[in-house]
Amino acid sequence: MNNQHIINNLPYQKPFLFVDKIIEIDENGVKGAYTYKENEFFYKGHFKDKPITPGVILTETMAQIGVVCLGIFLLKDEITATKKPKIALTSNQVDFYLPVLPNEKVNVTSEKVYFRFNKLSCKVKMMNTQNQLVCRGTISGMLIV
Repeated sequence: MNNQHIINNLPYQKPFLFVDKIIEIDENGVKGAYTYKENEFFYKGHFKDKPITPGVILTETMAQIGVVCLGIFLLKDEITATKKPKIALTSNQVDFYLPVLPNEKVNVTSEKVYFRFNKLSCKVKMMNTQNQLVCRGTISGMLIV
């Protein structure tokens, strides 16, 4: 399964797909990127005249790249054209350090903590293009095919 196939198997579509690229992936983790375009739906109402990316969207981006993409990779032998992955977020704890502005690119790095009984838990962090820590935490989810 190549990186684009993983993205194609994500259960999301625009405007709620926050994965542009998977940079690297293996059984222990994933690194990916996303650029928040200035016309994203959530900027219209999140801080009048000075929009920033909501923390819930930053968390969702980390979950999509850091947990869901990795989960699809780990379950690749079970996924077929008729058997698609189903994902449910079970818990997250995220600390935020810097804002993300429209048109800003971020890189997400995830390290698998464990994957057992179809529950995947990962330590995830988001960095901006200046290699500054935007946010980090632990995100877990259930994945089944």
